[in-house]
Amino acid sequence: MKIIRAKDYKDMSRKAANIISAQVIMKPDAVLGLATGGTPVGTYAQLVEWHKKGDIDFSGVTTINLDEYRGLPRGHKQSYWHFMQVHFFQHINIREDHIFVPDGSNLDKEEACLEYDRIIQRVGGIDLQLLGIGMDGHIGFNEPGEVFKLGTHCVTLTESTIEANMRFFHNREDVPRQAYTMGIQAIMQAGKVLMIVNGEHKAQIIQRAFAGVVTPKIPASILQLHPNFILIGDEAALSKMDM
Repeated sequence: MKIIRAKDYKDMSRKAANIISAQVIMKPDAVLGLATGGTPVGTYAQLVEWHKKGDIDFSGVTTINLDEYRGLPRGHKQSYWHFMQVHFFQHINIREDHIFVPDGSNLDKEEACLEYDRIIQRVGGIDLQLLGIGMDGHIGFNEPGEVFKLGTHCVTLTESTIEANMRFFHNREDVPRQAYTMGIQAIMQAGKVLMIVNGEHKAQIIQRAFAGVVTPKIPASILQLHPNFILIGDEAALSKMDM
């Protein structure tokens, strides 16, 4: 595990974008695993800026997003497909048929999950997976549990995750209660895993996940076992880590 300390959110975002852009430059047909939420927005903005300057070309890249709300079609303004279009895809030269997000409109859980695993296998797996971390240690929507769930699966969101996602909806009742998420296996099989984290409110879970035991009760803790895991955090988020 490599830990990189950033000064602040902007510095964290730039450092993460540097690693992602290097991956694409080294392998123009790279498969990037992408995340949603507030944390990666700055990273995407930096990549867009460099693309517009001609420094990075996404025409050969394939993207595999971590998750999607079950029951939300692509056109829904709170879907992760829409989020990625607004913050990233609309601003770069990626081919639309190289963009993959779980099909939230497919209510058949088994079919939707099996199809996404087939897609990940078909593209040859993920070269670099970008992650954030939830307050309970979840990655993607892999919530705390008794076992690590390997394949793509449908998850009922915990109360803490619903609370965290409320800011994107008009009220609590509008937040979907289930989501499709990439499983731990695809994440752990990625060639490189890059986690970004900022803010003092994340300091405790970072300490528990990466300075404690590996346990499915803190899903992110399994990343301690990944051979090429990079954690980039600002001073506040890493304040409880001995470095």
